[in-house]
Amino acid sequence: MWKDFFYFSKGERKAIVFLLGMIVTIIGVWLVSPYLIEESSKETGQESFEEMERFLAGIQTIEHKRNASFKKKEVVKRKVILAPFEPNLTDSIEFLQLGLPPFIAHNIIKYRQAGGKFATAEAFSRIYGMTEEQFHILEPYIYISESFQKKSDTLRYAEVEKRDTLAFYKYPEGTLIDLNRADTTELKKIPGIGIGIAWAIVAYRNQLGGFYDVGQLQELKWITSDMQRWFKVENGPIHRINANKAGLDRLRAHPYINYYQARVIIEFRRKKDKLKSLSQLSLYEEFTEKDLKRLSHYLTFDYFG
Repeated sequence: MWKDFFYFSKGERKAIVFLLGMIVTIIGVWLVSPYLIEESSKETGQESFEEMERFLAGIQTIEHKRNASFKKKEVVKRKVILAPFEPNLTDSIEFLQLGLPPFIAHNIIKYRQAGGKFATAEAFSRIYGMTEEQFHILEPYIYISESFQKKSDTLRYAEVEKRDTLAFYKYPEGTLIDLNRADTTELKKIPGIGIGIAWAIVAYRNQLGGFYDVGQLQELKWITSDMQRWFKVENGPIHRINANKAGLDRLRAHPYINYYQARVIIEFRRKKDKLKSLSQLSLYEEFTEKDLKRLSHYLTFDYFG
């Protein structure tokens, strides 16, 4: 066979060798190509995997920023402080502390700047944007100074006082009033206390759940040390909050519990089921020794189920 090869001319032999070379090359490429494709796929797959990791990392970064932003907004959430107020004199900051949104506080200030006055609590309820629910929450804390009351109302009030000899009656020196039982009428009989301060004392007592010490009156900016000598606190019932049942809003509504402390109590219950004593809260930096001492009079740890 190989001898026949040499019978071909030189040009024919070159053509045959070229064709054989082409066939060998094609067969070689065909045999090697699967390995090349596989290697290329591996590289492409690796690149795709790395690209996917970068994409997921980007998503996680966005979620982290979003959560951080949400937590930041949650932290700056304003604490509602319900306290007696005169709507004709209260400033915008105090309105916000009372739980009113900024646009309503703005409407109140704008109304007053235009010459408007609130002669009654009902007049305050008609401010633009005020809801019925918001007014019902604030109504017990509203008091109107005599200088802002309607002239007819003031005159009628004066006439009633003239007829009522008890209207100007004040307790004699040495009288002691039970701070947890006195109503506004009784409180006004104490020298130096008018309707505004009387309302403030009753409203704060309701917020606390009762007074355990006369010294708590110092927490009201209108009370002087001279007024405190007219009061006593008997061992009457104090309304306590069940720390294992109360929700976040109920807890933070108490004057001695702020938003962060309420969150600690809620989170403790969620993770460890229930609170048994105040000593468990002493482990958290949100509660000082003073906080725990005051709260010992207002928290209970009853738990059923």
